[in-house]
Amino acid sequence: MRSKFGYRPKNILFFAHALTHKSLLYADETLVSNERLEFLGDAVLDAVIAEYLFRLFPKEDEGYLTKVKSKFVSRKSISAIAEKMKIRNVLGYQKGRTINMSTIEGNAFEALMGAIFIDGGFLAAKGCIENHILKKYADVNKILEEEIDFKSKLFIWCQKNRHQLEFEMMEEENAGGFWKYTMMAKINEKNFGLGTGSSKKIAEQAASKETLELLGEV
Repeated sequence: MRSKFGYRPKNILFFAHALTHKSLLYADETLVSNERLEFLGDAVLDAVIAEYLFRLFPKEDEGYLTKVKSKFVSRKSISAIAEKMKIRNVLGYQKGRTINMSTIEGNAFEALMGAIFIDGGFLAAKGCIENHILKKYADVNKILEEEIDFKSKLFIWCQKNRHQLEFEMMEEENAGGFWKYTMMAKINEKNFGLGTGSSKKIAEQAASKETLELLGEV
């Protein structure tokens, strides 16, 4: 833990839970899976990355920060970090079953973030992510260079599957001089993802992202 995460555990039980996949519970119901810690770690990671980008890009707007943060915390990025850290070598799961190792390895990474938060607090988790994970295991420059366009990806998916895609504005409001738009992505006239933003374009991107997640394409 100390060499990879820069953290020395106080209660090793939290970390044992973080490395226990639910598939093991079929054989031993006394075990505790990492699902609850994964939920917590996901939120911690999201908060730390949000603050990190907020400080890194003081002049960028909410749309840009949201777009970049989604790349940092995407399943692809998390799984790549977990693979570099070789978490699967210490992960407990039931062998012989059809399991997506990349997914459960990434989930375990998030669970470990949750374990550090529970064991040492937010500052410990923040220090681990900023000083060790981002510097040693995440290709920050590559993440920043890659452009995200969820709307284009969704449009291509709809064309490929011969579906009709359209966006409907659900709400438009101005609070204190700042505009907020809420857009709904509709496929074949059925409601899918909902997104908000300071412009229609940003809201459509957010709606497209949520739609792709609902479709299992992200």
